[in-house]
Order: sequence, then structure tokens, then C-alpha cells
Amino acid sequence: MPPVVTFIGWHDSGKTTILSRVIERLTAKGYRIGIIKSSKHTGVSFDSPDTDTGRLARAGADPVAFVSPDRTVIMGVNRGLPLLTMAHRFFPDVDLVIGEGFKNAEDVDKIEVAGGKSSQNLRDLVSGVIAVITSEAVAGFHLFRPDETSEIADFLENRYIIKGRQMAAASLVVNGRKVPLKGFVQDCLAGTIAGFISSLKHTEGAAEIEVSIKIPAKTKQEKSNC
Repeated sequence: MPPVVTFIGWHDSGKTTILSRVIERLTAKGYRIGIIKSSKHTGVSFDSPDTDTGRLARAGADPVAFVSPDRTVIMGVNRGLPLLTMAHRFFPDVDLVIGEGFKNAEDVDKIEVAGGKSSQNLRDLVSGVIAVITSEAVAGFHLFRPDETSEIADFLENRYIIKGRQMAAASLVVNGRKVPLKGFVQDCLAGTIAGFISSLKHTEGAAEIEVSIKIPAKTKQEKSNC
């Protein structure tokens, strides 16, 4: 699972501008960066209703993927998936997933872009803020000026990308929440799964394994027999 961090801030705080420059610097170093942006607006259209994908969506298909020689677009109903779940499901092969928004996301580090159309600091309202981007003096956090996009990119690289490559043999996300695993549990889990997978065909040279398990809900009859 790739590491995940999200940039938060009030409207017009400059999140997108700063984030765009940070991403340019990280991709220039050869890293693959995935972005998940949240919006409070509804009815945002990515495809007109008279297209094939629009008609298929109206027929009830969900999600709908459009694949062309130069791009892939996936559209679907928002089912309230947590940020970590979306990162794990849709961006398994990137070096870092960066959210824009998601101020209430659990178990995700947040970087606040201060300012915008509110005088209140988001870091006083939400948990998980580890850095602040502002021109003012702020104590207790990693601090960056808005023009220090190179320094912000280096911070993300060192804290998440490089560290992530040295991390654990296994990670576990249950119902959108990352479950902390001690070293020996990671080794046992990774070893057990890798050992089983190695006995299957077409798994030679596997460097990374992704497993998704869906546990069926018990029926009322099954529950009564427990």
C-alpha cells in the first residue's frame, strides 16, 4: 500500500497551486504520484449524458470505466469510501498518494495550507496535522512558506517515499482504517501469504502481492446458531 498524506485548507488558501508545484518537483525526480481530490460540490460532470459511457451509467452500471489509447477514466457513485481505502484500491502502484481536502480523514497525516476565506486555523479543528504552510510563525509543527515548494517536496520524499520503501513487509487496512502491525506479525503475515502464492502458477518473481478479502455477512439464521 502506498503512503498517504493529504493537504487541507480553507477555500482560496492556495492548496491546488502549491500542490501542483510540489507534484511537478516530485515527478521530475521520477516518482509516480497519485492524487485524490475531494469537493463539496455535487453534480460535477465528467462525461456528457449522450455518450456511450453516460448511457451505460444511466442504465445502472457502477462504476463505469472509459479506456482510450491515451487515458483511462473511472466514474462511479460516491459510496463514502475512506481515503485510505481509495488509495489502496485505486493507486496500488504509485510512490505516494496525496489527497486534497479530506480534513476529517482518520489515520492520515495532514498538511495545512493556512489562510483562505476563514480566520480560523484548521489545525485547531481536526487531528493529524503534522505540517503547516504559512508566512506566519507557528510553533509545534513542521513549517514551510508558500514559496518553499522544493522544500515541501523534499519533506514528502524523505518522510513518506523513501521511508515507505524501507517499511514493512506487510500492511493491513480493515474497513478503511490502517491496523498497526508489529514487526513479527508483519513477517508472519507476509511470509504466510508469499509462501502460499509461490505454490501457484504464474507467480514467479513476485515482488509485491495485493490481497483483498471480502467477508460475507452472516444471515440471521447463522447468527442465531452461534
